Amino acid sequence: MNNTNNETKNNPQINHHSRASDTETVTDPDYQLPFYAPSWILKLTICMIGMFAFLQVYSIQAILPVLMMDLSATEVQAGMVVGATVMAIAIMSPFLGMLSDAVGRKSFIVGALLFLAIPTALIAQSPSIGWMGMWRFMQGLSVPGITVVTIAYIGEEFEGSAVTELMSFYVSGSVLGGFLGRFILGHLHELIGWRAGYYVMAAMTLIGALWVSKMLPSSRHFMANPNFRSAMQTLGEHLTNRYVVTACLLGACVLFSLVGCFTFINLHLAGTPYELSTGALANIFAVYLIGVIITPLSTTLLRRFGSARTVRVAVVISMIGVLLTLVTPLWGIIVGLAIMSSGVFVTQAATISYIAVNVKKGRSLASGLYYMGYYAGGTMGAWLCGIVYARGQWSLTVWLLLFVQVLALLIASVGMVKTRARTN
Repeated sequence: MNNTNNETKNNPQINHHSRASDTETVTDPDYQLPFYAPSWILKLTICMIGMFAFLQVYSIQAILPVLMMDLSATEVQAGMVVGATVMAIAIMSPFLGMLSDAVGRKSFIVGALLFLAIPTALIAQSPSIGWMGMWRFMQGLSVPGITVVTIAYIGEEFEGSAVTELMSFYVSGSVLGGFLGRFILGHLHELIGWRAGYYVMAAMTLIGALWVSKMLPSSRHFMANPNFRSAMQTLGEHLTNRYVVTACLLGACVLFSLVGCFTFINLHLAGTPYELSTGALANIFAVYLIGVIITPLSTTLLRRFGSARTVRVAVVISMIGVLLTLVTPLWGIIVGLAIMSSGVFVTQAATISYIAVNVKKGRSLASGLYYMGYYAGGTMGAWLCGIVYARGQWSLTVWLLLFVQVLALLIASVGMVKTRARTN
């Protein structure tokens, strides 16, 4: 019993106070450290990483109607300011994945969080919509260093059902961050203005970096791969890998729908007959909290039905939610948004687990390619939905969203190999 306690005490996966450095990683390919069940503090930390990664990405949506007036922006310009961060994430995801495969995991995550705080604070100084777009783009440059590398970290440090469980905590954290970013900034604008609000958001990101630096255990199974030729060979393999390609296409459709819906529903609800304030719009995003509950439950669905079947059902549910936003009563629109987002969150959790379970080599690069497709879809959603909304308001935007979700359903039905998550 004493030996077991000593092992638990000294194990960095269980004892979150471990201060081992990133240099203490496995370098001998013939030596493999054992895997352990994740501790509750690690689950919390993974959840918080997801939260702080997405705290800034969509926060601007809650104050979009105000920004259009303050900075004299059109619907398309407003959509592109939302899409600027998403575009940068899409561009940088594969490159930061390759760099992390060569350098390490924990130091990358902490450094990316620290960098994210800088453009977040600079947004408060934006004199025009163009400058805001630039700072938003810089925000996006750091996000893949958090998201892509965290997924690789989980896939390396754990196996079996622990991977699926931690992925669900990560996605739950990202959902929570997406809600809190919009909710906090929307209410901060009513209290102190959106410019001062962004200083508060930057301070929160710094706090997140300090937490992760202290609480995230260092890598035990990471093996550096600094060879550029090898990385390019792995890239070529991934581009012809059915698992990776299908996940990328599906991810593009998923974020297209989410960004398009939750960006321009704000303009719809800020207009007649609703005329909601920024605080009221921020409250609408409370529907995201349903995703925090539903996403961990998706682990059970994945184990029982597999990724392919789970995704198909989730996409159909999301389509029903989008259709419901066409009703007139505000409560009906809120119900529709809750259903739509729940389907999206389950789809995302299933797709990320699909990659983690099926891709064994170059996990960080595979995750980077997934996020490139995912956020490229989000960029297109912000741009195309902006054009469509300017021409046909919310009703025409809904039909565009449904078209993209039909594409997602076809991709999941045809391209996804029916796999089940590994169990210990």
